[in-house]
Amino acid sequence: MKDPPGPRQFATTHWSLVGAARPGKASQTRAREALEELCRAYWYPLYAFVRNRGYSAIDAQDLTQTFFARIIETGGFAAADRERGRFRSYLLGAMKHFLANQWHRAQTQKRGGQVQFIEFDTLDPEARYAGASEQSDNPEYLFDREWALQTVAGALQALRDEMAVGKSEQFDALKGSLSSQDETPRDQIAARLGISEGAVKVAVHRLRQRYRKLLRAAIAETVSNEADLDDEMRYLVAVLRRR
Repeated sequence: MKDPPGPRQFATTHWSLVGAARPGKASQTRAREALEELCRAYWYPLYAFVRNRGYSAIDAQDLTQTFFARIIETGGFAAADRERGRFRSYLLGAMKHFLANQWHRAQTQKRGGQVQFIEFDTLDPEARYAGASEQSDNPEYLFDREWALQTVAGALQALRDEMAVGKSEQFDALKGSLSSQDETPRDQIAARLGISEGAVKVAVHRLRQRYRKLLRAAIAETVSNEADLDDEMRYLVAVLRRR
């Protein structure tokens, strides 16, 4: 049985979405689809960054929506080049530049605040932000933390999806082993699954290996080379460990 596709086999990456979102590189429909995918991936980290800069919840929502709308409108992604490094860094820099232009609420509504790429109300961003903002008053750190959490959540969901057929019970029993804080005692897992503790040890090892591969795959989508990939992996771990 072959392993699932690795990092460089993924059909769609964040950098390839950037290419699709450039004027002249795709149809208007594909450009919008690319924008929507990027928005879903990065809307909350950017929203938290804007919110932590002192904007109200409504203004932060409008500005985040408008940021994505305007970056497509003006060909803002034309300057984005995956050979220059991390997409995370590029996107945060672009948002800082956008905010430095001091777009007012009226401009936001005129330029794209009414274009709903993401239904903010259904995602309840303020409830999420209330908990996150208690951990830091540094907008850039908050952005990085939410990026890290989003990346980890995506890798975990990919792992869950892989095991959905035939191994969902095993995943539910073992998923706590991916975090030392949530790990269930091995004897309890063995009893739940009806296997030996030795078999549990092997299963946990394999699960962790696959999870790490999926996490690296997710980060590989946003960097240009192996060195940056290793750096981003280390940085992600450091961000999540920081309190």
